[in-house]
Amino acid sequence: MTTTVEPAGRKAGDTGTADPKAADPNPTDAEAPGRTSVDAKSVDVKSVDVKSAGTKSAGPGAPGDEEELPPPPADEEDIPVPPGAPGVLLRSLLGPHRGRVVAAMAVILLQQAALQAGPLLVAVAMDRGIPALRDDDAGPLIAVIGAYLGCALLGTVLQWTFIKISARVNQDILLELRGRIFRHAQRLSLDFHERYTSGRIISRATSDVDALRELLSEGLQELLTVFLSVCSISVILLVLDWRLGLVTLASFLPLWLVARSFRRRSRRVYRRSRTSAASLIVRFTETMNGIRPVKAFRRERANDAAFGVVNRQSATATADGLLEIARYVGLSRGTANVWTAGTVLLGAYLVTDGSVALGVLTAFVIYLRRLYDPIDQLAMFLNSYQSAAAALEKIAGLLAHEPTVAEPTEPKELPATSSLGREVHFEKTRFAYRTGKEVLPPFDLVLPAGRTVAVVGATGAGKSTVAKLLARFYDPTEGRITLDGVDLRDLAGPELRRGVVMVTQESFLFSGTVAENIAIGRPGATRDEVEEAARAIGAHAFIAELPDGYDTDVRKRGGRISAGQRQLVAFARALLADPAVLILDEATSSLDVPGEQAVQRAMRTVLAGRTAVIIAHRLSTVEIADRVLVMDQGRIVEDGTPRELIDGAGRFAELHQAWRDSLV
Repeated sequence: MTTTVEPAGRKAGDTGTADPKAADPNPTDAEAPGRTSVDAKSVDVKSVDVKSAGTKSAGPGAPGDEEELPPPPADEEDIPVPPGAPGVLLRSLLGPHRGRVVAAMAVILLQQAALQAGPLLVAVAMDRGIPALRDDDAGPLIAVIGAYLGCALLGTVLQWTFIKISARVNQDILLELRGRIFRHAQRLSLDFHERYTSGRIISRATSDVDALRELLSEGLQELLTVFLSVCSISVILLVLDWRLGLVTLASFLPLWLVARSFRRRSRRVYRRSRTSAASLIVRFTETMNGIRPVKAFRRERANDAAFGVVNRQSATATADGLLEIARYVGLSRGTANVWTAGTVLLGAYLVTDGSVALGVLTAFVIYLRRLYDPIDQLAMFLNSYQSAAAALEKIAGLLAHEPTVAEPTEPKELPATSSLGREVHFEKTRFAYRTGKEVLPPFDLVLPAGRTVAVVGATGAGKSTVAKLLARFYDPTEGRITLDGVDLRDLAGPELRRGVVMVTQESFLFSGTVAENIAIGRPGATRDEVEEAARAIGAHAFIAELPDGYDTDVRKRGGRISAGQRQLVAFARALLADPAVLILDEATSSLDVPGEQAVQRAMRTVLAGRTAVIIAHRLSTVEIADRVLVMDQGRIVEDGTPRELIDGAGRFAELHQAWRDSLV
């Protein structure tokens, strides 16, 4: 069904149907139930509309959100991973470095050849050099010693070359991967960030990338070393003596079974370990970000208990991984020792009957130790591999997740216009969660260019949902929203953000100067333009009183200035952007009475001729609007000018009367 907005001054029919518990997807803190804000010039709609004050549900945004999220998955850490995504990601990372990877493999191959020549030279020295020395011929022994030293020097140089090449490749890959995660996280739609906490994304870019770093910097070298050692030594052992060689190769079967068991068991352990590591970061960042309410409501003990749970889970997962390594090393080392003892006994017997030379047996034993010694290295590689594989899977799942609010394949441009504002048209627009829960039933709404429209209503009425659909933080489930006839979904991101700017209740400031934070609205703006925007909004006076004026560093989250001052800076930022459509989502809630009056005086000037949508609880904010929409349970139930609605007998008139009574 469709809710059509009637002409100004008339009451809109309640023809739509909405879930009575549905609400805005990310409302402001001011809309939280139980909060009243009464001052000399304003009254919180929520405080006087008792019938509409339902219980608050946890919304998808910051604390204080209006509406209820659909039930979270059993494990919020699990982002679906498309089949083959980890392999695709790994190939895309290695592709640009294919030449250097091949060069590194060639270097390590030569290094292994130089390394494995040592035992053969020992055998030559024992079987030929020493007998020649007895005959007063030191030449063969000196040649063998020189060759041995040459191989050692060559191996050292090649090892240094391999580490240099591989280190550069590793750091380039990690640099690219961190950049991809950061860029992709910014590209993802708002609903993703509301569903998955920032701590989990931080875990992807930190602990998971570190797990890959350990594999790339150490694990791959160990794998190549082990692989080349096993292949070359196996061939050499068969050449030295095929009987002893076959006995040695028979040990590969039990060793392979032990390694396969370790890989299967540790895979589950390390997946759990990556999840628990992310949970630790989430719990820690959540507590530190909310340190003020933690202290205000004495949550330290409860938070400590909650952190202790995830901390123990992480410790248990790590301990299980170490136990798996210990089990693998013990079984593999025991198998190797038994096989070595048996091979040496067989070799001693063959030496006594003269079928094997003593030098050959000596070289064989050295090679045998070199064959089994990398078992510990293989354990370290498998440890790094399992951890990195779990981390790569998590990262691949994140990078494979596509934004729900996607960029258009064939973007359009807004038509040229001589006016400041643009016409906004909601056409059969409906919004519902993925679970099907309806927040806004289908409705039509036209916002004429250059007009200021205030949207009021109780908590959960759907006001902020309308604002976020207009800002295209979400796409409507059905219908469309147009700007001068162009569907918002057909506008590229930069074009849309130039045309539509939103100021929210939570004015986020970045570390940096006041001028830099205002200039975010238009990065190419001059210092004079920045100061002009601040003056227009009434922020110049307090900025000038700061220690360094516009060059004052506001520090993290703007903590050096008050909440009201941060709101003024956010207004100046939006005005500097000079958008055709300006959305104010309860943007004056953090201002005191003098600050609010100053902002309202400035707004009357800067909003003139511009299309503006004001989501308001304070009725004092509504006075500057040309038109007022009253919403209830996702439907527009009243539409008119402030004076027409005040003179009527509807809900807005009741709210206005309650506000006047509160001033007595």
